[in-house]
Amino acid sequence: MSTDLRPGAHLIAPAVVRFVVWAPHARSVVLQLHGPVHRELGMQPLDGGYFQAIVQGVGAGQRYLYRLDNHQPRPDPASRCQPDGVHGPSAVVDPHFDWPDVAFKAPALEEMILYELHVGTFSESGTFEGVASQLDRLKELGVNALEIMPVAQFPGQRNWGYDGVYPFCVQSTYGGPQGLKRLVVEAHRRGIAVLLDVVYNHLGPEGNYFRQFGPYFTDQYRTPWGDPLNFDGPGCDGVRDFVLENVRMWQEEFRLDGLRLDAVPWIKDFSARHILAQIAEECEMRSQQLGRSFTLIGESDANDPRVIRPRERGGYGLHAQWSDDFHHALHAYLTGERSGYYADHGSLDNIARALRDAYVLTGQYSHYRRRRYGAPATDRESRQFVIFTQNHDQVGNRPRGDRLSNLVDFETLKLAAALLLTAPYVPMLWMGEEYGETNAFPFFIHHSDGGLIERVRQGRRREFAHLGLSGEPFDPADEQSFRRARLDVSKANHGQGQALYAWHRELIALRKQIPALATLCRRQMRFEVCEQSQVLTIRRHQGADAVVLLFHFGQQPTDFSLQCESGRWRRFLDSTEPRWGGPGSASPHEFLDVVTLRLERRSVVGYRRT
Repeated sequence: MSTDLRPGAHLIAPAVVRFVVWAPHARSVVLQLHGPVHRELGMQPLDGGYFQAIVQGVGAGQRYLYRLDNHQPRPDPASRCQPDGVHGPSAVVDPHFDWPDVAFKAPALEEMILYELHVGTFSESGTFEGVASQLDRLKELGVNALEIMPVAQFPGQRNWGYDGVYPFCVQSTYGGPQGLKRLVVEAHRRGIAVLLDVVYNHLGPEGNYFRQFGPYFTDQYRTPWGDPLNFDGPGCDGVRDFVLENVRMWQEEFRLDGLRLDAVPWIKDFSARHILAQIAEECEMRSQQLGRSFTLIGESDANDPRVIRPRERGGYGLHAQWSDDFHHALHAYLTGERSGYYADHGSLDNIARALRDAYVLTGQYSHYRRRRYGAPATDRESRQFVIFTQNHDQVGNRPRGDRLSNLVDFETLKLAAALLLTAPYVPMLWMGEEYGETNAFPFFIHHSDGGLIERVRQGRRREFAHLGLSGEPFDPADEQSFRRARLDVSKANHGQGQALYAWHRELIALRKQIPALATLCRRQMRFEVCEQSQVLTIRRHQGADAVVLLFHFGQQPTDFSLQCESGRWRRFLDSTEPRWGGPGSASPHEFLDVVTLRLERRSVVGYRRT
């Protein structure tokens, strides 16, 4: 869109600000300046429902509101700063930042080791600076890409981020826009990319005055969280431009390395050119102009490869998507849970299918959804799927916010980590899982509306009942729910936490060093499932390099016969070794062709041909 029509308050000279707002339903718009300059100005109407005012003698920090048709003044939908919260005046922000000359190139998608985190609970300070203070630890672990949960301004001081109501405004309690930019610099200095989770399917309820400005939402569809944004109805052009401008801001002004797009199946758009495809196309053009890669990852549980198919083949052209089926298959098998969406999982064969096909459900009948579900993704590359054993949703959308470390034992955690980090997909760690964090991560909010708080409580209870999850949930409005979610990274320095951290670091290093593991190609894998022994054998190769991995899910030791291609096979991985906190290895250091292995309970052993 034209630079002159970009929504928001923009410094165009040291003491000159251009205010632009999209308000197609308004006959008149008055700009109210609330300090340090106090005055009112009528705004000039422009084409397309935009209004503009160019004001001299004001600068960064100037607070303002818009009054539409003599109604109550409201904050700017494109606000860059809400110093008094979501209901208060917006503030002008100086976007200038002295970017240092950092020689950084983001890792290719297939090389990424993603690490998802929530800024408010990742450190004691709950700020971007707190995240930066732990970057050296993450680099030493082997992480090379952060995936930060949403930071758009939300009501109060604590929230997951999916109740954000000002997409252009970086949460003030986290450190605001300057804090995020400083985090990007520190991450890039350590060779770590920064991706941000953004929400374009809905906006939060409190402080949401968007309907008063224009047709931002549609009544044609519904989402579980609120009215969806209007991407294909009357007046949608301004909404599309609003979102596209937001994407541009993250890519250009903040120099982020990519976005994770929340819940893309709920981004409803039946236009000839889907908004996701337009986002992907414009990001690609900017990447070429800027000389920097920009990765788009969609969150989708629809098992629909259209999300990541090229635009020329009718897809949206996103680079990758989350693959929930890997998590569901593994979680159901490890924990025995079968409620909700776990009803479609629970066998070792499902785990193998998730590894082989990226999806478990590719058109089969889903007992949970009571219909056929998904489509094959055999034409998509392995690097286009992000897998995980935990994430904020799968942990936080449980009544007590319990992590996998609260549900299974230490040996099982090592087994799950090995399956994740040796798989031919892009792995993502959830903050704290690298050392077995046991602090809960429940849902939390800080709304000021008592009625809204009660509706959230009741809604959570209904959701848990629908998923078949029992137990009294933590109160999302209780500050203690937020405080109990904070990480205790000291656990990584002793006992099983230290061993688990070292195990993750070793797995990441092996993944990068061994060609058969580093190459993300599921077509160069063979699977053997032995349900009776509860052993999954995975064979991977790249050129002359070959490895075989045996995952034993049983609760009792078992003897297992293994036959390999001719050659000498040397052990490179064994979760039972004492250095990983295990009981001691019973498998041979090396063998020729055929061997009978003694596999301990919930263990993994790997051999590589020499």
